[in-house]
This record gives sequence, structure tokens and C-alpha cells, in this order.
Amino acid sequence: MRLATLLAESLLARRRFDADDVLARYVGWRRDGPFDTGPVAWRVLGAVADRTPVLEATRRVHVALGRRTAGCNPAHRAPALAMSPDVPDDALARCARVEAQLTHHDPVAGEVAAIVVVLCRALIRRRSWDEALARALAAGSPATRDVVGDLELPPHDRGGFAPAVLRAALHFVDAARDFDGALAPALRFAGVANDCPVLVGALAGARWGCARWAEDPRLRARHEAIADALAGLEPPAGA
Repeated sequence: MRLATLLAESLLARRRFDADDVLARYVGWRRDGPFDTGPVAWRVLGAVADRTPVLEATRRVHVALGRRTAGCNPAHRAPALAMSPDVPDDALARCARVEAQLTHHDPVAGEVAAIVVVLCRALIRRRSWDEALARALAAGSPATRDVVGDLELPPHDRGGFAPAVLRAALHFVDAARDFDGALAPALRFAGVANDCPVLVGALAGARWGCARWAEDPRLRARHEAIADALAGLEPPAGA
């Protein structure tokens, strides 16, 4: 959630997706001691803070972790891109992939983030669920579409592998009739893990809207200010 907040604040400040600005905000947050991000982003941002170039940092962490960096953290933070009118539809997927590369070397992480932002943007534009889902999955590879599979079948994988998290989140949002109907079973399914519910919250919020906010009053005020500011923006001419 913290990285998504920083991404949204960068989009507001720069009125475009500026990867260098986003990375600087992430690294600054890492220096302050983050607590709600995964091991991949933690290690990469720590290396960048120590002056390792970001692409070299992501490569080294990818190797150190046994080439297992296809996690869901980029998909968790990417929905902020879908909220910004300064990121045009035809640039969404590319920006999501570039943003994912700030922390995750495996392109699968960026692919899933791209699917998520395309889906969120389509839902924000009031496309039907089926139309939005078809459009979003077209941004992914056949392998990822195979993992998603039949959404009527309940998920079993509670891990952080991005395609599996996407598959679980899509199942709960697909089966529900409202925000709470999607989030409650996702929370029960996830248990102590928060991989799936975070994504369910973003997708269900884009589909139905939601008045829920973070319990921390300072974070709630920060999020309300971001949401109000993004909602009030007009896209630049020609966007």
C-alpha cells in the first residue's frame, strides 16, 4: 500500500509517469525502514540506496533468490496508474511493465501488473466485467491466461506468484455482487497472507467503487487527498 501511495503521489506531482521520480520516492521510503513490502522490493531498493544501478540491482536479487522474482508486489501498486488521466490507455500496459522493473527482474511480474491496470482502467470507464476482463487478459501471455483458467473454480495457491495471485483475485471479484462480497471470502482464503486481498480490493473498488479506507487516520487522510486530486484532474490536450 505504501508503494502504491508513493506512485500515486508521483503521478500527481509530475502529471505523467516518471520512472526516475517514482524510484527516488521508493528508495527514500526504503531508507526510512518499510515494513509492508516483500523481500524482492526490500532487497532491490536497499541496493539502489547503496548506489547500485536499478537494473543491476534487480538482476542480482533475481539471481540471489533463485530466479524467483515473479511476485505480486508490482500488481499491488500498479492500480495507481489506472487512476491517473495523465497516463493514456495505450500507454498503461507499457508503464506498468516499466514500473515493475524498478523492483522485479522477472517480466512475469510486469505482465501481471499490466493486466491489472488495463482491467482497472476499463472498469473505471464503466466497461462490463466480461469486456474489461477480456481486454485485460489480451495484454498477457498464453501462459498467464492458462494460469487464470476457469474463474468458476476456486483457487488453491496462497503464495505470492503473481499469476496465481491474479487468478485468485479474479475468482473472488468474478463471483461477487459487490465489494464486500468479493473481499470477505478473499480474506478468509488468504489467512495471514495479504497477497490476494490487496488485489481484490483494487479490482473490486474499480468495479463497484468503495468507501472503505485504511484504518490509520493519517494514511486515510493521505489517500483521500490523493483520490480527490486524481478525480479532479483533466487529461492533457491530445492525451
